[in-house]
Amino acid sequence: MRAGLRSIPRAPGWLPGIGHMVPLSRGPLAFLRTLKDTGDLTRVHIGTMPVVFVNSLELAYEVMVTQAGRFHKGRFFDRLRSLVGDGLATSDGATHRQHRRLMQPMFHQRRIAGYAELMSARARELADSWVPGQTLDVGKVMAEWVVTTLAATMFSTDIGKPAAEVVQRNVPIIIENLLTRTVSPKILDGMPIPANRRFDAASRELHQVIDEVVAAVRQVGSDDQPDLLSTLIAARDADSGERLSDVEVREELGTILFAGTETTATTLAWAFHEIARHPDVESQLLAEIDAVVGTRPVTFADMARLPYLRRVIDEVARLHSVTLLMRRAIEPVEIGGVLLPVGTEVAFSLYALHQDARVYPEPQRFDPDRWLPGRGPEVRQAFLPFGAGNRKCIGDAFSWTEITIALATVLSRWQLRPATETAPREVAAAVPRANRLAMTVVPRRPSNTRG
Repeated sequence: MRAGLRSIPRAPGWLPGIGHMVPLSRGPLAFLRTLKDTGDLTRVHIGTMPVVFVNSLELAYEVMVTQAGRFHKGRFFDRLRSLVGDGLATSDGATHRQHRRLMQPMFHQRRIAGYAELMSARARELADSWVPGQTLDVGKVMAEWVVTTLAATMFSTDIGKPAAEVVQRNVPIIIENLLTRTVSPKILDGMPIPANRRFDAASRELHQVIDEVVAAVRQVGSDDQPDLLSTLIAARDADSGERLSDVEVREELGTILFAGTETTATTLAWAFHEIARHPDVESQLLAEIDAVVGTRPVTFADMARLPYLRRVIDEVARLHSVTLLMRRAIEPVEIGGVLLPVGTEVAFSLYALHQDARVYPEPQRFDPDRWLPGRGPEVRQAFLPFGAGNRKCIGDAFSWTEITIALATVLSRWQLRPATETAPREVAAAVPRANRLAMTVVPRRPSNTRG
């Protein structure tokens, strides 16, 4: 067994004092994709702090699942605490286990089926708002739709409407700066630059309004309301009988907002892009949607009857995955034949891992049929769009439902076409987004157009 971080090869591009900040700032996504060329483990320095990058899906699965008990969440999630406190995304140990038990009923299949009705209605409203020939900034449109839909599932009562409006206004500001904030030195947070001022103001307003709504709903009662806020307030721990405090409810709502917005919105935007640039995929997909859904509203029951659409979404999620996740060793742990000491920061990029040619032949090719039975990757840990283990995203089924319903609803009426010949460029974010995705709305043939 090799011991110590120095036995792990260092990535190219290191400079004294600043580490790998130059390649990380010039082309972070390309840098992440090339780390596997150094080996299954690579040492990257963020300034003077060494981080061990795990560059194989098998070892990433080991960190997330097999040896998960030897890790806590790490620096990335430490920096999120200013936004979500000790919510599910940032907590560890007993707090994490208790809160996950309390929140699990919110994402039970029966609950998601109820949320699906609202998602479907909101998707129809979106499709109804477009006119033939209209050009959309698809990334922006999808982000706004996801935030407003999520806000509606969180706050269904009149009491919650002011909170929903604040969420819609401030979450995009926070998310725009979130990844930069989490990987930058903490000392930069206090600098009076415009981005910091916008971020801090949005965070304060969001915290304040959620606190006010939680207190109001707690006062009037919430047991009969179907929204996420009321479910959280009513949740009671099966072992202790305790309920979440107002602060804990706010922290979990914040976690849901940040975890449930960008991934879903970015996946939807890239899906429209990939479908438009692959006519054979689009043709097969539209035929399936027409056969299963036709012109009626999409329902939760349709989910299982749209297998090709699910393969398309899986392929979009593979190509456009989460940029960075981190863990911190809380005891000595062996990974890939190397003994990592306590306190080692470990990172992995699902974006880079899902484009590993050793697992996915022709990884840059968009091919939904790679997910057909017998054709997919042989190992179960090869596809981890929502992570794995006890810290897997609790809202994965919620997100898949939202994406499926939105795509099936829109594509039953419209086709989206690139508005320019310039291909979009990936921009580093929590999930890499397009720098601009301008698309023109084209109606389907008249027999498939409602209204």
